Amino acid sequence: MSEILGVPVYLKMEAFQAVGSFKLRGMGRSCQEACKKGAKRLISSSGGNAGYAVAYAGRRLGLAVTIVVPVRTSARSRDLIRGEDAEVIEHGDAWDDAHAYALKLSAQVGGAYIHPFDNPPAWAGHATMMHEAASAGIAPAAVVVSVGGGGLLCGVAQGMADVGWSRVPILAVETKGADSFASSVAAGRLVTLESITSIATTLGARTVAPEALAWAGRREIIPWVVSDRSAVAACIRFADDHRVLVEPACGASLSAAYDRAQPLIGRDSILIIVCGGAGVTRDLLDQWDGAIGGRHHSKK
Repeated sequence: MSEILGVPVYLKMEAFQAVGSFKLRGMGRSCQEACKKGAKRLISSSGGNAGYAVAYAGRRLGLAVTIVVPVRTSARSRDLIRGEDAEVIEHGDAWDDAHAYALKLSAQVGGAYIHPFDNPPAWAGHATMMHEAASAGIAPAAVVVSVGGGGLLCGVAQGMADVGWSRVPILAVETKGADSFASSVAAGRLVTLESITSIATTLGARTVAPEALAWAGRREIIPWVVSDRSAVAACIRFADDHRVLVEPACGASLSAAYDRAQPLIGRDSILIIVCGGAGVTRDLLDQWDGAIGGRHHSKK
């Protein structure tokens, strides 16, 4: 990527977290706080990664966990959540449907609801990755991050403010068909998509967190929308380059470097959050690639 852009490109490897994604930072912190407040049961809604992180943290805290997932969630993600002794309930076509059901369930059974992205403790947990990057001596001219519900974006923006990077622009990348943040910025208000049509289902929140849009009014955040094809091609190329598997939701950000996104041209250095994703296998990558028209990773 450094060769492609002609400047140093740094990768924050959140794919190496114990649950395969950055979600452990924010969900882990949220679960710890709920436990301190006396929660005995945790309930969350998720396209996969947040639910896996809540299940992982809940088991280690000795709490019962129920995760509500939309029906499009991969079998692998569901199996990983169950592997942490959590109950999995499938409900609805998108995360928003699962969220509504999980809230109702939480009210009925009395469990603490852990929101996967519109959640201040989670933002504080995600912010720590920027603290670590600054402690490593990195001073990027731009930070690239994938946006789904906006929790990672909120945490990254908060962390950048903490370390004095408020003037460093953020490139906020989404896939077409899951671009609720870009739509909201363009409209100047929260926009709810009619449906999620992107293959990147873990970016699939029809409405972003209000705080994500608020951050766009407080600092420079550049929305950037890429195709599913670009996201999956970037996943495959990243696996070839670094021998690491990530989901298309993460590939969206990687494609910004591989495809020389215009907002990155001329920057002195780039930091990309490799947010990861547990719901991916080599076979799934091949299936996604085939679904969008064949293998493209050999082409720039």
